[in-house]
Amino acid sequence: MKKYYRVFLGQGSKHADQALQEGWVGTGWLSHVDLTEQFPDNLQNFNAAFIPEVMKHDEVSSRIGAGLACGKTWTLGHEVCEGDVVVSSDANGVFHLGTVTSPYFYSPDQPLPHRRSVQWDTEPFERADFSEDMRRSLGSGNTVANLSAHADEIERAFTGDHQAIIVNDSTVENPLSFVLERHLEDFLVSNWEHTDLGKKYDIFVQDGEIAGRQFPTDTGPIDILAQSKDGKELVVIELKRGRVSDVVVGQILRYMGYVTELDDSKTVKGIIIGADDDPKFRRALAMVPTVEFYKYEVSFKLSKS
Repeated sequence: MKKYYRVFLGQGSKHADQALQEGWVGTGWLSHVDLTEQFPDNLQNFNAAFIPEVMKHDEVSSRIGAGLACGKTWTLGHEVCEGDVVVSSDANGVFHLGTVTSPYFYSPDQPLPHRRSVQWDTEPFERADFSEDMRRSLGSGNTVANLSAHADEIERAFTGDHQAIIVNDSTVENPLSFVLERHLEDFLVSNWEHTDLGKKYDIFVQDGEIAGRQFPTDTGPIDILAQSKDGKELVVIELKRGRVSDVVVGQILRYMGYVTELDDSKTVKGIIIGADDDPKFRRALAMVPTVEFYKYEVSFKLSKS
């Protein structure tokens, strides 16, 4: 099945002109290593082999940061397939679509040397051409981000139809609540410092950019990865729009296990955020003291001035 990815072409898109002209996307960590035939099927095995190299060669101080770098490198080199679609921006903030046309290849002594060839589409597009959800995904701080949830919009762009998709909320009992809940992650990240969590934790940052949002793991992305201000504790945050089931307890434990494997020098806790829960979820949660549940409420009020 075709997949869709957003790929940054260097900090501030500084390598975009070259990549667009020559036809490729790439990443720059481990630039001294040819990774041909060195991508295992399991990200965990790739991390074990190359996290020490990233920390040494790329001077990444934390194992979490090195794990993020490895995850993005592994995704571009292994998970991205020929025929998948990539979206990248140039230095002017204009976005370009392309189709991946080659396996991984290494370009030593070149910027972003871990590369995939790309056939770029001739028609670029502006961020404003797409829905609000898509625009937020395009602005994610991670170098490589999966955009497959926006496949319909991206395919429309390939056909030259850049009109934003409008979500039809007419069947929702409370349209206002529905719209606000859809933006839960964006709202939480934007208002982090004003929340109770923001008093103790910071969202993980790498190279001055938020990197703890949609943090990659080998079982799917973590919604938010944060770190205590004293650096001793990591927190995995899973966001659920609406009622939370007991299934999410197993999901967050898998993410916590992955983070522990990246850096076992820190304690790891989990936080599940949702609108409501049920007895099965409460029973499961009661047996896991390292996971907490936070309930959010959506409200709206107009006051005459």
